[in-house]
Amino acid sequence: MLKTYFSAACLALTVLFTSCDEIEKIILDEPKEETYTGFTTYVIPENNHYTNNNIGLVTSNKLKFIVKFDKSAVYITKDKGNQADINKLYGFSDCGSDHQSNSARFGWRWYNNQLEILAYTYKNQTRNEEFITAVELNKEYEYELEALDGKYVFKLDGKTVEMERGCSGNSNKYKLFPYFGGDETAPHNITILIKELQ
Repeated sequence: MLKTYFSAACLALTVLFTSCDEIEKIILDEPKEETYTGFTTYVIPENNHYTNNNIGLVTSNKLKFIVKFDKSAVYITKDKGNQADINKLYGFSDCGSDHQSNSARFGWRWYNNQLEILAYTYKNQTRNEEFITAVELNKEYEYELEALDGKYVFKLDGKTVEMERGCSGNSNKYKLFPYFGGDETAPHNITILIKELQ
């Protein structure tokens, strides 16, 4: 059934990708049993936006963590106009407000036949995003997000992006966990490994 869905999707969306056979092979290969010490496994179930996780508080102005995406990060949206939508990876709310008022997190999407990572923020209810870099599947990368006076600093793989912040100093924050969407829900189970660093 999954194979039929991806075959149909590839036929409809060949304009987006150079090789649908390659996309299908990445997704449908049998999973390998691996253990990653210190990592938390986040799964976004098929037809859902959220992982099963608890809300956590953030007590500092910095998050530093390692992320590993696998082949489940490769997907095709039902509406090709949604392929550019940004999924959310990890970050925090800010300025003592809810995350759609003020927040910062890394975003991700399978777009341009690659896994793109973006800076994704809200400042006073206005959303902003900026491309940082593309990352490889099945490879660990160190991410860093820091809230400074009036700005956020995103660091990944030797790249740095700065985005405006709606406040200064330290404030009450809650952690923002992996989320799929955009408009659409996850087309299949998506697994993301995250390990927080001190």
